[in-house]
Amino acid sequence: MKRKTVVAALLTALIIINVVACHANIDTNDDAKPTKHNDGETITVWAWDENFNIKALHLAAQMYNEINPNTTIEIVNMAQGDVIAALNTNLAAGIHEGLPNIVLIEDYRAPGYLNAFLHEFADLSGIASPSDFAEYKSAISSINGSFYSIPFDSGVAAMFYRLDLVEAAGFTEADMQNITWEEYIAIGITIKETTGVDLLTLNPNDLGFIRMMIQSAGAWYTGPGGEITIAGNQALKDAFDITGQLMEADVVRPISSWDQFVGAFHDGLVASVLTGCWIAPTISNANDQAGDWRIAAFPRMGANPDSVNASALGGSSWYVLQNVTGVEAALSFMEATFASNVDLMNALAIEINLVSTLIAAESVENYSLDFDFFGGQEILTLFAEWTNDIPAVDFGEHTYQIEEILITALQRFLNGRDIDTLFREYQTNAESTLQ
Repeated sequence: MKRKTVVAALLTALIIINVVACHANIDTNDDAKPTKHNDGETITVWAWDENFNIKALHLAAQMYNEINPNTTIEIVNMAQGDVIAALNTNLAAGIHEGLPNIVLIEDYRAPGYLNAFLHEFADLSGIASPSDFAEYKSAISSINGSFYSIPFDSGVAAMFYRLDLVEAAGFTEADMQNITWEEYIAIGITIKETTGVDLLTLNPNDLGFIRMMIQSAGAWYTGPGGEITIAGNQALKDAFDITGQLMEADVVRPISSWDQFVGAFHDGLVASVLTGCWIAPTISNANDQAGDWRIAAFPRMGANPDSVNASALGGSSWYVLQNVTGVEAALSFMEATFASNVDLMNALAIEINLVSTLIAAESVENYSLDFDFFGGQEILTLFAEWTNDIPAVDFGEHTYQIEEILITALQRFLNGRDIDTLFREYQTNAESTLQ
């Protein structure tokens, strides 16, 4: 398939950017190193994002301290990269001093930790069950009848779109519901012809959009045994082809950074945004666009019968380290808060726009609140409904490493390389590098 050389050259020049998705007896320590616990009455928790995960921990700690006033919750706000580095170093060395009782781990990274250090994580089957949570989340940490995480936020994907631009092109809200990527592209062509506005941004050096497409078909870069599945991966092939169709349609605004991504929709340069639900607060910061935006389900790949109108991007879960003093206190805190507390989830729906993956919370009162910015839609209710439809996949241990390899493959595909030949080549490349 021949691609526009000017577009391919521009894409190749883009740099790699990861866009990843923000009291009583509470000790918040942003910089200090955690200390070893001498009793079970202090619980240390590591997480990142002051406005999302850390804020959720504060509220959970306040609720817990109402019942357990003698327990101190030490909340340590760290960059995600620092959490990863500290876990990697200490767990590899078998050193537990300085580690937390509870740690937040991104879902894409969790399989690697569980495969390498399963003995370090507490089995949480006594306080929660996989069936308590959305399957796509609980499947990640369900191993041989044991359950090792408390799933937290949903990264359910959605199509955020400008209704005013859609209507200017002759379409309606009904036209945007449960559509295919092919229909989405056709609408985008008309929008650009009518208004001059591009359909969406795309950074080919960040394969989050590929990730969302293949998960919608229940597929990943690896198989159930951890084997790399680039060659012969129909969902991945379809996702590459759709990316090619987007580029050929000339409805894409290329970007290379988070600021460009946000600036594009805040400045009215694109008609839609396809990403995780966590982007909703950022979109709604554009007060001058209030009432113009709507949401709809994520597009499905029309040529792939396994693809559905649901996927995810991002999301994390809570893990308890069983070789750190204070396990029982940590389990008690988890059980009373993130593992079961519907009132906490209801409060967090307002505090941080949380879409919980706790099934008991899928119909909490605050989900039914309408959002004026999105034309009165009950967006949290919709996010919760779509969360239940997300296909469960095995992320394997090497999601980010495989994507680093596939970045070049995508650029070569957009330059006209045969996709089957390309995938066989990169299958061999990935296997030699990672297995």
